[in-house]
Amino acid sequence: MGRKVILATCSLNQWAMDFEGNMRRIMRSIAEAKSRHATYRLGPELEITGYGCSDHFYESDTFLHSFEVLRELLLSPDSSDIICDVGMPVMHKNVAYNCRVIFLNKKILMIRPKKQLCDDGNYRETRWFAAWSKFRRTEDFFLPRIIQEVTGQRTVPIGDGILSTVDTCIGSEICEELWNPNSTHIEMGLDGVEIFTNGSGSHHELRKAHTRVDLVKSATAKSGGIYLFANQIGCDGDRLYYDGCAMIAINGQIVAQGHQFSVSEVEVLTATLDLEDVRAYRNANRSRSHLASSTESFPRITTDFAVTSDDLFLRPSTPVEWAYHSAEEEICLGPACWLWDYLRRSGQGGFFLPLSGGIDSSSTACIVASMCHLVCEAISRGDELVLSDIRKVVGDPHYRPSNPEALCNLIFTTCYMGSENSSHETKSRANEFARQIGSYHLNISIDAAVTAVVGIFIAATTLVPRFKLHGGSPRENLALQNVQARVRMVLAYLFAQLTLWARGRSGGLLVLGSANVDESLRGYLTKYDCSSADINPIGGISKTDLRKFILYCAVKFGWTSLQGIYSAPPTAELEPLSDGQIQQTDEVMSDV
Repeated sequence: MGRKVILATCSLNQWAMDFEGNMRRIMRSIAEAKSRHATYRLGPELEITGYGCSDHFYESDTFLHSFEVLRELLLSPDSSDIICDVGMPVMHKNVAYNCRVIFLNKKILMIRPKKQLCDDGNYRETRWFAAWSKFRRTEDFFLPRIIQEVTGQRTVPIGDGILSTVDTCIGSEICEELWNPNSTHIEMGLDGVEIFTNGSGSHHELRKAHTRVDLVKSATAKSGGIYLFANQIGCDGDRLYYDGCAMIAINGQIVAQGHQFSVSEVEVLTATLDLEDVRAYRNANRSRSHLASSTESFPRITTDFAVTSDDLFLRPSTPVEWAYHSAEEEICLGPACWLWDYLRRSGQGGFFLPLSGGIDSSSTACIVASMCHLVCEAISRGDELVLSDIRKVVGDPHYRPSNPEALCNLIFTTCYMGSENSSHETKSRANEFARQIGSYHLNISIDAAVTAVVGIFIAATTLVPRFKLHGGSPRENLALQNVQARVRMVLAYLFAQLTLWARGRSGGLLVLGSANVDESLRGYLTKYDCSSADINPIGGISKTDLRKFILYCAVKFGWTSLQGIYSAPPTAELEPLSDGQIQQTDEVMSDV
């Protein structure tokens, strides 16, 4: 009997409620896992529906379409002779659960509901699902008729059980169950589970990968075992970016690492592992053995399938050192991948950004330019889906980008919206940076629009508001600043709608904003100014991190103009210049 097993996990770029597309990506991952001789394939949390369906989880059709996808997966020849573990919502006794459905050779082996739901931060799972609270208990789940016709089963076990094959024991965790203090893998491991699986919907935060990897390593370091972690990757239609990081670990060591950021839709990760390594590791831990001997058993669902290989010469995967991204790399890659997903699914022709020549708007521009580099790199690797998507974006079925700058010129419009209060320095910095990244750049003056708006007020009241420098009150000064900022927002949407028309192309542009998290926390912003946009890629990033990011991009991409932008004092340039010099800086205005 063999002792070595080939296991597969994956990162999938799923889209909320895109049942057909999600099914296609799941099938592709199963086929790829099988081609690598894996006998178990794990997918992300709620991969059939997409994680971010929100109140669509209240709709019966969401559950019906999930089972329709499951039916197709069961019927697919690619799913034969491999245990498939997929995530989907399931309604049991009129209660909605977030579940893993595990099937093999057109038979559903078990349904495992999530026991600990996440309501932290961006998550609110208890709004749509109930946690399974019947620990170590299973019940009969009555299958829909469309599934009965395929499997020949009327009922299958649902609940807190584990899967026993002829050669090992497999237990499931779902996302939050790894992160909480009373993780399920502890008691499952004491009951003999050797392979732990975790299908997750874990979103990106700066420096979060360190915590995630440490949790997976520690899950098997204490008492041994194999841990498979799957995750979504990309934007699934909401604000969040799911950052992959699929991984496989054994006895506290990572043996396979997936990408954290990618524009590819499917990534499958496999590893060859020796179950005897787990057994020896556990047997050497005497305190664990004493605890295990008194542990209450989980219900076991058995199958006559062997996950181990008969090939005695398989070489186990060797441990790897996890390659972490720096915070600057995460800013460069994460938002760029999110923007790519949003753009290709929006039906729009690119992005429009008011580029002031300051750090914030330049950071947003860096992210878009980074996206162009990622797209070109994927195309050069032969990713036909990325090529097909960019052809749809630019409206040319034969287009192939020659370089990132050429692509940037087609899909990214930047605009310096100057006024009589703007300095020559900021204009020249914006122009030079736009030239280096390759964007289609415009220089306009907003003075005529500002004068017209203020003129309406003067005509109605016969009063003439003045800047503080000219003897005006703080109220007048602030109102005149805000008019400029809000005119820029109106112009941004006008140019976003008509720029491609002026260039002889169809479609419109998505408007990008540039307001960092520090400004939001301190309230240093103007409502409905040019930071009010369709998307604000830097809205959750601090000014400190953005300054480091600017320097990183200057070195990585050779955008030398960023050095001048980094060194310049941050200013909104909404007040008049004094002898041609800037009188207003952000630090002074925000009292920092």
